[in-house]
Amino acid sequence: MTIHHPVIGCDVSKAHLDLFDAQHNVSQRIENSAQAIDRWLQGMKGQDPFIVFEATGCYDVPLRRCLDSAGIAYTRVNPVKARNFARATGILAKTDKVDAAMLANMGQCLALQPDAPSCAQRQRLAELSTRRDQLVAMRKQERTRLQQTHDEDLRCDIESHIHQLSERIARIEQRCRKVVRSTGQLKRQHDLLCSVSGIGNITATVLLARMPELGNRSRRSIAALAGLAPIARDSGQNNARRFIMGGRSRVRRAMYMAAVTAAHSNPRLAAFYQKLLGRGATKKAALTAVARKLLVIVNAMVREQQAYR
Repeated sequence: MTIHHPVIGCDVSKAHLDLFDAQHNVSQRIENSAQAIDRWLQGMKGQDPFIVFEATGCYDVPLRRCLDSAGIAYTRVNPVKARNFARATGILAKTDKVDAAMLANMGQCLALQPDAPSCAQRQRLAELSTRRDQLVAMRKQERTRLQQTHDEDLRCDIESHIHQLSERIARIEQRCRKVVRSTGQLKRQHDLLCSVSGIGNITATVLLARMPELGNRSRRSIAALAGLAPIARDSGQNNARRFIMGGRSRVRRAMYMAAVTAAHSNPRLAAFYQKLLGRGATKKAALTAVARKLLVIVNAMVREQQAYR
């Protein structure tokens, strides 16, 4: 186990960052902005810190960018795991200062692995992919409203909005393709992913944007990251049914939709799907297993840099 000194816990909020230096037992609060973070990091030169913070969506972006630029190791912790660690160590209170100290303690007690430095182009792709998902969700809502509306003027207005959303979705998809083509590594991985029957451009984009670990993890680890690994619930003589939970929901949804196609168009996976149905598995459980197997396959493809055969 590699120990980084000092371990610093960081509680991230919209306006500020609460920091706790476990080595020197010092707390401080700084503004959550690139300028303030850079000033703080200037004072950390030569100390080789390891920063531990919870994944907070868009609010930790300035912190991650500054840490990547400065070459400082950090890890983003699943908030559920952080809260479970707090309870396990008897910490029931929850304030920004308490959470920062708890995260520092978590970094000292557990063998947390540093996150790989984020790629600017991959981050851009993730932002575009998120925006596409938002537009698709809005279009779905408008299509539902269209079915429930009978006034012709209102229907024309909704149809016009649906058309506008479709055009904007197409533009976002075009920008995603441009980002992929502009980066050699992303383009190579995209071509490998699309060589699998069942994985199209959208699924490949989601994997590139939200699964940077692809090709660098074991089959069990990559399935767990996507929330596609079956969780055992055995106790004594009781062997309960396995289930999936947690993980990256957007990746899981994308792989499930890819599995629906692959279960009929990919001979190897179709045979696997039919085999599971023959054993009594429900269609949903069988498709989830196909999604997991498909993710394991593409993980190996990216690792070996070989197209699907």
